[in-house]
Formats: sequence, C-alpha cells, structure tokens
Amino acid sequence: MSHGNGSSQGKRQKKQLSNNEKIYEKRIRSGYGRYIVPGAIGTVVILLIPFIANIWISLHSWRGGRSKMKFIGLDNYVKLLGDEKFWTSFSNSLYMIVAMVIIPLLIGLILAAVLFDYIGREFGGKTSSFLRACYYLPQILPVGVAGILWNWILNSQTGAINRILAGLFGMDKTPDWLGDPDLAIYAVMLMLVWSQIGYPVVIFMSALGRVDPELYEAASLDGAGWWRRFSAITLPQIKPEIFVVVLTCTVAALKVFGPVYMLTKGGPQSSTLVPSYYSYINFFGKSQIGYGAAIASVLAIVIAIVASVIMVFQNRSAAREREGALIV
Repeated sequence: MSHGNGSSQGKRQKKQLSNNEKIYEKRIRSGYGRYIVPGAIGTVVILLIPFIANIWISLHSWRGGRSKMKFIGLDNYVKLLGDEKFWTSFSNSLYMIVAMVIIPLLIGLILAAVLFDYIGREFGGKTSSFLRACYYLPQILPVGVAGILWNWILNSQTGAINRILAGLFGMDKTPDWLGDPDLAIYAVMLMLVWSQIGYPVVIFMSALGRVDPELYEAASLDGAGWWRRFSAITLPQIKPEIFVVVLTCTVAALKVFGPVYMLTKGGPQSSTLVPSYYSYINFFGKSQIGYGAAIASVLAIVIAIVASVIMVFQNRSAAREREGALIV
C-alpha cells in the first residue's frame, strides 16, 4: 500500500516538475521575444513599408511633386518587358557580379592564405597586418574620391594607364577606356575589382585566425605543400565565411550605383547601364516616377530571390557538414 502511494506521489512530482519546466521554457522564450521586437520594428519601418509604398507608386503614372497620380495598374511592368535598356542593365549586372564577387573572392582567398600562412610566419604578424590594411584601404575610400582617382587613371589623354602604354609600347593611339562602348564596362569592372579585394581578404584572414595551427603544422610535417594545405585545410575551414562574402558581395553587385555614376553615368550608349542607375535616371532625370519605381521593385525582388537561393545552399552545406560530423 505504501509502495503504491510512493509511486503515485513520485508521478505527481514528475508531472509537477514537467509543468514547471514548461513554464520556465515559456518565460525564457517570451524573454527572447523582447529582443526581437526592436529588430522587427526596424524591418517593418525601414524595409517593408518603403517596399510596399514603392510598389504602390509603380502602379501609377506620376511626374512627381504635386502632379496628379494616375492609376495604370501593371502597365509599367508590361513596358519593362519590351524595354531594351532595362534588359541591358540587368545583363550588365552579370559583369558587376564577376567584378565584385568572383574575381575578388578568388584573389582574396589566395592573398589571405598567403598573408596568414606564409607572410605571417616568415615576416611576423605586424607585416601581414600592415599588408591587410593596405588591401582594405580602397574599401574605406569614399566612392567620390575613388571615382575621381579612376577618372584620372583611365583618362584617354592624360591617364596613367595610357601614358604607361604609350611609354612602354610606343602606342600612338591609346584606348579610350571610358568613351569606347566596347571597353567602358571593363574599365568600370577594373575599378570595382580594385575597391573590392580588401573585403574578402579581411574576412578570410579573420576566419583563418580560428583555424587550429596544429592542422597546418601536422600537414607540413607530412610533406604537404602550400597548395595542398590551402585546398585541404584552408578552404573547408572557412567555408561559412566564403558564403557570407558571396552573399554580401552579390547583393552589392546587383545594386551597384556609385562607381557607374562617377565614371560613365551609364554610357557610352548604355554600355555600362545598371538597374539602380536606370531607376535613378527615370526618377530624377525623366521624372517618370512610376516607371522608376517599377524598375526598383523588380531589382529588389531579384535581390531577394538571389539572396534566398544563396542562403538555401549555405544551410544545406552546413546541414551536410553536421551530418558528416555525427557519422564520424
């Protein structure tokens, strides 16, 4: 009898503990929710409301200011489908992705590995830190200053590049980097590569700081060369940071504006036109506010889709790594 009472009392205690744990977990979750509120408010005020307002404006024909807004539905979006400049601007975004994502990522990976794995060991941490700061310097320059600098470098008459070409190769007719429709896009890409390299270098060097040095030492003792250490140790260890760089730089490339505005203003012959600048032209140059809003809305949707795809790949890669770790 006493045994039965003890058993029922134990069950009641376990149930009470279980209820207490649920209450505690609920309080913890509600406490976390308080920290989400400011971010959620910021997202709604800074992102969601302006985006909805922009879509609403894109459904109208509007000259701006006090002029009357005329509702036209999806006409602006239908017009986009047949707008050659709109499609040219998005095709030029592919060049921007190459200049701001692919080339800086590859060069940044190699530079970070060399600075961390070779320069840091052979010449000391101060030398590698100094070189890292030098690579990052273009990233912190105002785009206006960088634009003036590259306008001088690429000038067809007095530019540094053409003077070097004329001096070394005796070229009488030097390229018009910013005035030739076939060359202008590559001139803009050159500036973007120069300004972007420092970002992945800093991110990757920071990531390499958390890699166990014993991995490199063990690989060196086994006779592994620099490339073998780079491919077998460095790349797998900094994969999360690679995804971060790809995501942030891709978004930046799709909405790039300043360098194009400073160097070419979308010319010559729309050869360097990009969506953000094309939207700007329609907003402020042509006073076609609704059409400019439609371009901006499409650009925002494209950026959201591309970012989501990259994040899905990142999550799948992380899940595969966790499964592999559990199996091991």
